[in-house]
Amino acid sequence: MALVTPGGCARLSVAPTVNVRRRMTTFATLSPPRGETVDWVEATNSFFERDSRPIMLFDGVCNLCNGGVRFVRDNDRNRRIRYEALQSEAGSKLLRRSGRAPDDISSVVLVEQDRSYIKSEAVLKIMEYIDLPFPQLAFFLHFVPLFLRDFVYDNVANNRYTIFGRSESCEVYYD
Repeated sequence: MALVTPGGCARLSVAPTVNVRRRMTTFATLSPPRGETVDWVEATNSFFERDSRPIMLFDGVCNLCNGGVRFVRDNDRNRRIRYEALQSEAGSKLLRRSGRAPDDISSVVLVEQDRSYIKSEAVLKIMEYIDLPFPQLAFFLHFVPLFLRDFVYDNVANNRYTIFGRSESCEVYYD
């Protein structure tokens, strides 16, 4: 028990010890480790062994995303970007490499050999790879604070099926 004295200090008094038996109930236990952990960067390095171009991950059934891929492909005369649907096995592995859940299709992702970009950062980085005037536009859009760019991005992404619809299957894009 603590008593406060006029000086503001606390004085403790000790109560006599009493033996009280308490029942212990187990609420949770630690699970044993599940095998080995996977180094997703190492596991996906083969994607960049023969071809070092970045990979644009997109929602393969989203009409807006498919239109975005067509736009990038049409404005990328030098074929500097590759494409992969988020729903594919490769897309799932590359999402994990990027630190995302393997089933997270909420954002476009650009995966480079040494780094990944998501949301508005991915869009701006993609713009840097395609033809003029988009690299210059990306330069100026970097002056817009990230939280504002991602706010706009998230609002469009969260309503993309409602506004633009979805397709039954993923379009395949070849280089």
